[in-house]
Amino acid sequence: MRPKEKLVPGGILEPVSGKSFLFFGSSYKTSDFLADGLLLWWEQRQPELSHIRHLVINMDNGPEGNGHRSQFLYRMAEFADITGMVVQLVYYPPYHSKYNSIERFWAGLEKSWNGYLLDNVTTVLNRASSFAWKGTQPIVKLLDTVYEKGIKLCHKEKNALESRLSRSTELPWWDITIYPKMVFL
Repeated sequence: MRPKEKLVPGGILEPVSGKSFLFFGSSYKTSDFLADGLLLWWEQRQPELSHIRHLVINMDNGPEGNGHRSQFLYRMAEFADITGMVVQLVYYPPYHSKYNSIERFWAGLEKSWNGYLLDNVTTVLNRASSFAWKGTQPIVKLLDTVYEKGIKLCHKEKNALESRLSRSTELPWWDITIYPKMVFL
């Protein structure tokens, strides 16, 4: 099988409301892809969630978004600065995806696609938009950006970034809090 196009999925599932946000990219699943998806989610949901000051993000510990990935942490610090929110990244332990509710969401979406020919981007986006999780349909967006793989911060940038991160003493790689920079006028 030689596909003409490929799509990389990303998603956010809000555990309290059950609302979901799916984003698909035509490039690579990178730290920047995840960060851009999160920013796009926030732009969509911010009117309803403007009262949120502390955002806890349960992460799947994949290689592009783990607590060792400097580019991802840099982008999360940017996100904290842009939104003014405290961002807490809490990671599921490796090989424990059964506890991550978005994994059940993905399984349901995949099952709903059974029998459909997903032969172009429009079909995939439309099928994903029509899927309902616990009675709620997702917001679905296409991130049509080419993402470069392997972006890393230099040693000086890593040190500056690390000074912004508040890592848990018990779980330093699995519980990271990032505070927004304070701007005084």
